[in-house]
Amino acid sequence: MQFETLLYSEAEGVATVTLNRPEVYNAFNTVMQIELQQVWNDLKSNDEVRAVVLTGAGDRAFCTGMDRNDVPTDEERFDFHPLTYADPGKSIGPRSQGLWKPVVAAVNGMACGGAFYLLGQSDFAIASENATFFDPHVSYGMPAVFEPALMATRMPFGELMRMTLMGERERISAERAERIGIVTQVVPAADLMTVAQGIAATIASFPVAAVQASLRAVWAASEVPPAQMDSLGNLFLNLAMTAEALRDGQEVFRSRTPQQPTIR
Repeated sequence: MQFETLLYSEAEGVATVTLNRPEVYNAFNTVMQIELQQVWNDLKSNDEVRAVVLTGAGDRAFCTGMDRNDVPTDEERFDFHPLTYADPGKSIGPRSQGLWKPVVAAVNGMACGGAFYLLGQSDFAIASENATFFDPHVSYGMPAVFEPALMATRMPFGELMRMTLMGERERISAERAERIGIVTQVVPAADLMTVAQGIAATIASFPVAAVQASLRAVWAASEVPPAQMDSLGNLFLNLAMTAEALRDGQEVFRSRTPQQPTIR
C-alpha cells in the first residue's frame, strides 16, 4: 500500500501502520482521515494480516489530534449544525470501519486530543517511557466530547474528568498511564516497536477464528448488558469453535515445546 500520510509494512502476519506527519506531530488532516479509512478497510480482506501495530513516526508524538490548520475559525468555513455535524475524527479508528482484527497501539511521545479516537478503538496500548497523555480541547475553546467518551471504559472516572478539564495544562506520564490502565506496559523508547511487534506476532500465531471471536466477545462485554452478553457469548462460541478447531488445538497442546512465558 502506498500512502501520502501513512507508512505501511507487513511481516509475520502483522501489519504496521505508522502515522507519518512528524513535522506536525502526526496530527491528522483530511488526507490522513481518508487514508486511515482506506487502510482499515483494505485490512479487512487481507487474510495475510492477522494483527496490526499502530504507531506514529518519530519520537516526539504518537498523534496530536486534528491538524489545527484544518480547523475552521471563520463563519464562512464553520459549517456546523447540531443535527448534521460530521466529526472529522469519528471515522479514523479501526472499529469505525468494521476492522475486527487485533490492533496494538505503540505510543511514542505525545498522545492528545483526537489521538484518543485511535487509542479508544485499539485493543490495548503499550508506551515508551517518554509518552504523555492529555486532552487540550477546553484550552482552545472546544468541548471535549467523543474523545473522553471513547476512553470512559479505560480510565477511572476522576482521572478522565481531570484530564478532560485540565486541558493542556496537565499531562499524564507513561508511568501513571500504566497505573490507571490507559496502557498495559511501558518500555524504553528504543524497544517500543520491537516489543509491540513481538506481541502482535504472538497474537497472529494463534488460530484466527479463536482470536477474533475472543476479541469481539470482550468488546461486546464492555458495551452490552450482562443478560445480552450471555446470548452473544453463545454466538461467538458457536461461530469460532468447531470440532476441527478443537482437534487442531489438542494437537498443538500435545506437540508443544515448553516455552518460558513472558511475565510482566
